[in-house]
Amino acid sequence: MPQITKITTQKKRADRFNIFMDYGKGEEYAFSVDEDVLLKYQLKKGMELDELDLSEIQFHDDIQKTVSMALNYLSHRMRSENEVRTYLEQKEVEAPIIQEAIHKLYQYKYLDDLAFGEAFVRTHMNGGKKGPIILRRELKDKGLNDIQIEQALLQYPYDIQVEHAKILAEKMIVKEKNTSANLLKQKIEQSLYRKGFSSDAIANAMQDIVIEKPEGDEWHALSIQAEKVSRRLNKYSDYEYRHKMKQALFRKGFQIDLIERYLDRHEN
Repeated sequence: MPQITKITTQKKRADRFNIFMDYGKGEEYAFSVDEDVLLKYQLKKGMELDELDLSEIQFHDDIQKTVSMALNYLSHRMRSENEVRTYLEQKEVEAPIIQEAIHKLYQYKYLDDLAFGEAFVRTHMNGGKKGPIILRRELKDKGLNDIQIEQALLQYPYDIQVEHAKILAEKMIVKEKNTSANLLKQKIEQSLYRKGFSSDAIANAMQDIVIEKPEGDEWHALSIQAEKVSRRLNKYSDYEYRHKMKQALFRKGFQIDLIERYLDRHEN
């Protein structure tokens, strides 16, 4: 029966050991194992190993190597179980070995989907750019179940959601200063909805925001938009030009009386 003749520490990995064996033709390198596997099977010089022993040792060493691979992946940031599984599958690790490695990661407390979800929500809450609807979808994509997701979202209180929606809306008001008040309100609500805020949170945020512009500001915004539209319509006759200008500016949210006044002044 094959016998272990020598065990040496690897030069680049102090936690891995080279096993040399005699299969009947003298000493030769056989395989390497992790320190945990070495201790688990109490491998030592003179020990005899049959094919079943070697297969079992190799299986458990593959698990340890997979755990090490996963720990390296986890060292950059917290990850969900699903993320770790996907990563290991991409590395072409066999499914039974992945399952055993995942089990060990839970034992060592390196995996905890609820803790991951809570940290994920806190991080994005502090960033202030995403609402809970988007976060719920992203956590679902990362493999968390509904109970874990709802528990994690408790980290994002409703009053902070409203405050973040308000801040994003105020930034958009500054950015869209040449947009009509009506259209700006629509744009803000649509933008906040796309960012994952609920209708209720958006409505509450909008209550504290002043969108209505002084007439001078609205007139300035109308003038800017009218100049842009005019460049596209100046090929039309006076009647068609006025009609199409009214339609275009009305779609941009300007009041019809303000549009009429602008067109009258422009024609004069």
